Amino acid sequence: MSAFTLQDAENAKIQVIGDASKGDQAVHDLVVAYQANRRSGTAQAKTRGEVRGTGKKMYRQKGTGNARHGDRKAPIFVGGGVAFGPRNRSYRKIVNKKVRTLALQRVLGDKINEGAVIGTSSFEIASGKTKDFIATLTGITTAKKVLVIGASFTEQTYLAARNVKPVLLETAASVNVEQILHADAIVIVEDSFETLASRTA
Repeated sequence: MSAFTLQDAENAKIQVIGDASKGDQAVHDLVVAYQANRRSGTAQAKTRGEVRGTGKKMYRQKGTGNARHGDRKAPIFVGGGVAFGPRNRSYRKIVNKKVRTLALQRVLGDKINEGAVIGTSSFEIASGKTKDFIATLTGITTAKKVLVIGASFTEQTYLAARNVKPVLLETAASVNVEQILHADAIVIVEDSFETLASRTA
């Protein structure tokens, strides 16, 4: 158990970007895509054609001294339709694999340069108890928001971690850039090196 360096990443064949001038846009595009893809897009207002009500003209065209109007469903009236209101739509954004890879390389490189990445040979809580999980994690790092990346975790380990909200267990196959960015410290288990290497290749 020790600080994970750029040399360690190279030895594990995990490609990272240590240069802060490269990959900014890729990270931005990917995080925006994550946020957009979480939107439900179900907000919808009724147009004047969808509002329930009569289509009868409000009053006669001429002779009243008032402006001429059609029915009460026009957008200028209370209870009428909405002009240019929200419609049911998809906000989904697609980011290609090359950009995803670049973003992952960049955020991993940044965290390694910050000294926020720690390597460990194994991570398992056999008892399934929260206090044992906290004790094990405290022995590795004192950071509050911790991301633990492994190839997989046992059911007992997940059980022990479920009540520790600032800590996230994530497999190397599914961990994403946003999770890495939000973590104060990242614990990488050795069994995840191969998967991370393939994702950053």
